Amino acid sequence: MAAGKGDNAVGQAVEQVGQAVGQAVDDIGAYIRSQREGAQVSLRQLAKTAGVSNPYLSQIERGLRKPSAEILQQIAKGLRISAEVLYVRAGFLDERPAGAVVDAVLADPDLTERQKQVLLDVYRSFRREGADSAPAGPTPIHPNPIHQE
Repeated sequence: MAAGKGDNAVGQAVEQVGQAVGQAVDDIGAYIRSQREGAQVSLRQLAKTAGVSNPYLSQIERGLRKPSAEILQQIAKGLRISAEVLYVRAGFLDERPAGAVVDAVLADPDLTERQKQVLLDVYRSFRREGADSAPAGPTPIHPNPIHQE
């Protein structure tokens, strides 16, 4: 029996998804390698910090293995970067638009992952609170808010 047009379309869709997954694996590996090299951390040091073997980390970096979310979190800690960034790169999370504040917090190498998370949680709660209590019209801008008349 010959394959119909529908079978061909499904086959192409499956192939495209497979290519996208392969690209995500390559991208996450290359990204981890570039972050590791930028931080001047050896593969052996990162593997030890992340609790994985040297060969496994090497395979991740070369795009031969797709790490789990748990392994990505351990790698992020070892690199002192946001686990969320790795999750997005690996395709576990959808990229969401971030503002300048979020970008600055996530990029700060002096903050721990816990500090970044707490800062972002507080920031987002203030943003939600501000959105809930915002006046309907435009907010007046006062040149000197301390000495308003």
